[in-house]
This record gives sequence, structure tokens and C-alpha cells, in this order.
Amino acid sequence: RMKDFMLIFIGKEYTDLGLSPEQMQERMGRWFAWNQKMQEQGVVKHGEALHPEVRQITGPKRTITDRTAAELKEIVGGYYMVKAKDLDAASKIAQDFPDFDLGNTVEIREVLVFDDME
Repeated sequence: RMKDFMLIFIGKEYTDLGLSPEQMQERMGRWFAWNQKMQEQGVVKHGEALHPEVRQITGPKRTITDRTAAELKEIVGGYYMVKAKDLDAASKIAQDFPDFDLGNTVEIREVLVFDDME
């Protein structure tokens, strides 16, 4: 049976990389094409892009720190939830991630289903 996997996109924000508006537009076209391909294959459940502002709450005192993407070495920029047979199949879906050429990363995590735990 199919399992759910989260593809987590990690790296630098386009603005921090100094991409021009034209380059960003071209990137958005790549993202759109990838989404279309996944829709046609019936593997994508949903996905979201995330704002580059980050609030971190840490430790027993719940210390709040606000950061921007520029201050962080890398940032989670968004995610897709996909359906795949196994980790290898999810990895195949991730091959079309548009930002590998920028040095960005896709982290693939299987969703834990508590019903499956004995």
C-alpha cells in the first residue's frame, strides 16, 4: 500500500542568493511544472511554501528568537506531502526538485502512522 512522505525543502532563499526577478520567474515555472507532473501522476497530496521569517521558541524558559532567512545558514522553504510505495519511490519523485543546482536539499521523511505501531 502507498505511504505518505514529506519532502522538506532546505536551503537558501532566492532573495538571499541574489536571483533577479527574471530568474525567480523562471524558477517558479520549474516549480509549477514539477507540481503539474506530480498532479498528473496522482502522487502529490498538498504542499506549501513558507515565509522566510522564522520565530524559534527554545528551552524550559521558552526563549523567543526572531530570525530572517538571511541570518540562517539554511532554512526550510516549504514542503510537499506525497504518496509513494516506499522511500526509493519517494526519492524518485524528489529528483525533479528545481533547486538542486542552487545547492539546496530535499529531506524525505516517512509519515509515522500510529495505527501501524504495535
